[in-house]
Amino acid sequence: METILMSWSGGKDSALALHEIRKDKELRVAALLTTLTEGYDRISMHGVRRALLEQQAAALGLPLEKIYISQNASNDEYEANMAQVLARYKALGVTAVAFGDIFLEDLRRYREQKLASLELKALFPLWKKDTLALAHSLTAQGFKATVTCVDTTLLPAAFAGRVIDDQFLSELPPGIDPCGENGEFHSFVSEGPLFTQKIACTLGEIVLRDHRFCFADLIPA
Repeated sequence: METILMSWSGGKDSALALHEIRKDKELRVAALLTTLTEGYDRISMHGVRRALLEQQAAALGLPLEKIYISQNASNDEYEANMAQVLARYKALGVTAVAFGDIFLEDLRRYREQKLASLELKALFPLWKKDTLALAHSLTAQGFKATVTCVDTTLLPAAFAGRVIDDQFLSELPPGIDPCGENGEFHSFVSEGPLFTQKIACTLGEIVLRDHRFCFADLIPA
C-alpha cells in the first residue's frame, strides 16, 4: 500500500479527488495538506475560516497538516514552507501528493517538477475528466459546496455565496468552466459521502477585496 498526502483546499475538486482516492485500496491518505494565510487565519485563496477546515478534517477522520504563509507571500516563501513539510512526511514514508487539478497542463508540470526535486510523485485523480460532468456529480453524489470566492474579472460577484447545484451551473456565463478550473471561483464543501457529519455553517458578510475578489464568509454555526 502506498502512503500519500492529499492537497486539500476544502473545496469541491479536493473532495471529488479524495472520493476517487478512497476507492483505490492501494492508497492510504496520511494527512490533508492545506495552506493558510497568517493574520487572516483562513485557507489561502478560498477565504474559509480555519475552524471550518478543522471540522472538515475531523469529519473526514484524517489528520490536518496546516502550512502558513504570510500575507502577500512570494512564491519562494510558499515553496520553502511546503518543501519543509513534504520532506518531513517523506521521512515518514509518504511517496506522493494527490491534487484536484483537472486540465491545467502548466500547473501539473509545476507540481510534478517540484515534487520530483524531493523524490515524490504527483497524483491527479480527476485529470482530463469532463468538468461539466464532474460539477453535476457533486449534487448527484450528495456533496454540498458553497462558493466562497469569485474572481469578478471573470464571473459576476452575485455568484459568491451560492450553492453549486444544477441551477447554479445552468446560469454560468459562456466560457466559464463549470468547476472553476481557470480560477473563476472557489468553494467549501460542508457535507457529502466522505463526511461522518455535516459541517454546520451559515452565510455571513460578502465583501470585495483588492477591487477584484468577492469573498463570501462562512460562519461556523
